Amino acid sequence: MKLIPIYAWKKGLHVFEARQERFIKRPWAQGVVLLACVVVAMLLANLEATKEVYKEVLETTLSIKIGALEFPHGMTVEKFINDILMVVFFFTVGLEIKREVVNGELSSRQKAIMPIIAAFGGVAVPALIYTLVNNGTDASSGWGIPTATDIAFAVGILSILGNKVPISLKIFLTALAIADDLIAILVVALFYGGSINLALLGIAVLLIIFVLIMNKLGEKRMIFYIVPAVAIWMLFYYSGIHATMSGVVMAFLVPMVPRYTKEYYYHKRDHYRHMLKEYESIEEEGGFPNGPQRHILRQLSKTSKNCIGMSYRLEHALGTWVNFFIMPIFALANAGVTIPSLEYFNVFNFDPTLGSVSMGIFLGLLLGKPIGITLASWIAVKAKVGAMPAKSTWAMLFAVACLGGIGFTMSIFVDTLSFGDHPEVAQQLRDMGKVAVLMGSLCAGILGSVLVGIFHKKPQKA
Repeated sequence: MKLIPIYAWKKGLHVFEARQERFIKRPWAQGVVLLACVVVAMLLANLEATKEVYKEVLETTLSIKIGALEFPHGMTVEKFINDILMVVFFFTVGLEIKREVVNGELSSRQKAIMPIIAAFGGVAVPALIYTLVNNGTDASSGWGIPTATDIAFAVGILSILGNKVPISLKIFLTALAIADDLIAILVVALFYGGSINLALLGIAVLLIIFVLIMNKLGEKRMIFYIVPAVAIWMLFYYSGIHATMSGVVMAFLVPMVPRYTKEYYYHKRDHYRHMLKEYESIEEEGGFPNGPQRHILRQLSKTSKNCIGMSYRLEHALGTWVNFFIMPIFALANAGVTIPSLEYFNVFNFDPTLGSVSMGIFLGLLLGKPIGITLASWIAVKAKVGAMPAKSTWAMLFAVACLGGIGFTMSIFVDTLSFGDHPEVAQQLRDMGKVAVLMGSLCAGILGSVLVGIFHKKPQKA
């Protein structure tokens, strides 16, 4: 009788794990989790019972102190999330960009030119709109906030829309978002770092060159990349360049070429199969595999693993952790904005001194993104340097471009780095910026979805 509840518990656990695995594989799953974390963060930051605890947790010190020595200096829970966990996120983004550049949607001039040009348009116009609104005010340095596209939300909405959107436009938006991520990374590196310690940066560059030489010489053991990656992160962290950039740099240095060739794998596979048969005569109570066979299978597994490039292995291993652990934690830590008044939701409120970070971000995401993407694409097609995605119209391309206005992750991240030149009002501007990012992203997603539904009903030209 005691076995029944144990069996039922195990069966329930198995069913839960199966459903969890199916959920994780859904293209919209990450967006749902992130959205839930945003709601939770907003509640934690504004409910009387939780807002002080929420703030105290984020400000908890994580540094190790030995006498007067503190390492890392000034590290809190919030900084740990933004400066360490986000390094892993940017490392994964870097791996995705590298894969697309080497053998994906950005691997040839013909494939890459249109989404790259569109991405530049989708960065330039929102930045211009933001600057026009906030030029000469304390909010002027936040121009980079509305320039990014959140690929997880955009692709998630496209998957929900199904066959209403031509496959070519889905590929176009995905490639555009990847190019957009690369531009956003450059914006952060060039415009949102601190004062630079050239000596530490020089050491980091020398270490990067050393890793690059190892790569060129054919070194493919992971330990020779992990140790330098940690050292480069530390050097970036203390040199003044945002530490997350170290993740992108290392992603481009990790080899994609596998350690073993196809011929070597086939040779070792046949050799191990022969050895497995040789040890069949050894009988053990558990049956196959016996002791020696287990050792052989482990060796075969190790060989198989090394026939996949390190870059692919790391991207696969980190993907789920980034999408369903790091990004939700980032949302919990950064989307929790204390709303002191309803003015935070008035995106058209303008102050001569503070400017209007909300208006700049909201208009940049909702209008700047689709206008910039569509205009740049139109120029590329008319100049005959790019080709219109197959079976699409300009109306449908504009509708899909509206989904490019879903900034969220990267926009909130840039917001956390902005307004450092005005410390007395920086937190207020950042909080208003985060609310504007959420509102602008939500409206962009709704507008894009509605327009796709409208233009899908009309006959499309081949």
